[in-house]
Amino acid sequence: MVTMANTVERVTGALRERVPPLTSIPLPRSVDQRWLGATWPVRELAPAPPGLKPVLGDEGPPVIGHALDFMRFGIEFGFKRHETYGPVSWMGAFGRRIVTLSGPEATQIALVNKDKAFSQEGWKFFIEQFFDRGLMLLDFGEHHLHRRIMQAAFTRQRLTGYVDQMGPALRDGVAAWADRPNPRIYWSLKQLTLDVATRVFMGMRSGDDAAAINRAFVNSVRAGTAIVRFPVPGGRWAAGLHGRKVLERYFSANLPAKRASDGDDLFTALCHATTEDGDRFTDADVVNHMIFLMMAAHDTSTITSAAAVYHLAKNPEWQERARQESLALGADVPDIEALETLETLDLVIKESLRLVAPVPSLARKTVKDTEVLGHFVPEGTLVGVSPTVNHFAPEHWTDPMRFDPDRFGEQRREDKSHRYAWIPFGGGAHKCVGLHFGTFEVKALLHEMLRAYRWSVPEDYTARWDYVSLPVPADGLPIRLTAR
Repeated sequence: MVTMANTVERVTGALRERVPPLTSIPLPRSVDQRWLGATWPVRELAPAPPGLKPVLGDEGPPVIGHALDFMRFGIEFGFKRHETYGPVSWMGAFGRRIVTLSGPEATQIALVNKDKAFSQEGWKFFIEQFFDRGLMLLDFGEHHLHRRIMQAAFTRQRLTGYVDQMGPALRDGVAAWADRPNPRIYWSLKQLTLDVATRVFMGMRSGDDAAAINRAFVNSVRAGTAIVRFPVPGGRWAAGLHGRKVLERYFSANLPAKRASDGDDLFTALCHATTEDGDRFTDADVVNHMIFLMMAAHDTSTITSAAAVYHLAKNPEWQERARQESLALGADVPDIEALETLETLDLVIKESLRLVAPVPSLARKTVKDTEVLGHFVPEGTLVGVSPTVNHFAPEHWTDPMRFDPDRFGEQRREDKSHRYAWIPFGGGAHKCVGLHFGTFEVKALLHEMLRAYRWSVPEDYTARWDYVSLPVPADGLPIRLTAR
């Protein structure tokens, strides 16, 4: 039975890379419009106490709710809900009622969380079985303690070392694409960022098991939004559970050597970390943190890199502008100070993060009754905070659907129109601890691509982003690479 399950997983895993999910299969626009425009009976989430308004919304289609709607339409669906119900609404999805907060004002209330009404328990509903006790799933005092440990791994000194380690790996990895003029670049980027995370976070090189580890991460991430939340062979939930076991075995097997070492990689640092009371992490703690951090370190970087590659292909004038800055650095692998001079790539990366937020929804759960913009949200409510709506709000962004990196330039700084208009890294106490690491990695990767190649897509090509979990180009983003 185990062999059969593994065979099914290998076959379905290979298909997932080559065949888009059902939610991304192209349909006539008229069909999509009818699908997106469907209406459902409007109801109150719960009766509101005096002085507050109830949260309005709808269940959506029977059983599945609106889960497939968001997976297929992404930003379009988010805007439809925002325009229909405003910044605070609820919808049926995954067998639950989920309150959605959209727009900077509503987002700020949840992420700043002044009255500590919003907990990370929301993530547990989606991903606890796959990323148990990762940093993103911890709350309040415990989160604060673990975050301090993590921050020690992302100081300026450590970032400098990470950049020095990742540079040669990125240069070699990008050079290896020379014999593949028409890659599905998303999957090439994903393997490369996993190689970097393995080297920098574990002090190791990817071995023969790299493909299996990469697939385990992919399956674990995608499982969180499975419609069938039961381990049916060949289903996403089963694949995620299997992926988690693969990752646990992988990190557990390498843990004894890290316990005995004095290296400067993150894995070793966690093995020797202690609490303020002098307690050390258990082996299980270290494995849990490494699984989460390795996922976060390479998944979000892959998405951002893919989005930037796509938009530079569609806007060759920006590609050439960025290339000239990279060529001006010379032939040496750039250190952290050199990367910081690449101002055009800074703008391109920020705009790519706006257009394709790597984490399109931030999950929370209310631990007590609270209110958001005058709406009553009862205790125990699942809440989704939506960066995607914020990133396209016309009151904060000029011509928001257009690729326009100069909007982040000092003359405009549209991201400063509201503190929560641009939140690709989240905000508040749970703002991404590795945001600088990720930015340097993406910048270094794009720098190497600009030096080695020019790339393009057909003029009439438009990427379709699959929102089944984190946004992924449904076709793997085929591009044409030409050596310089």
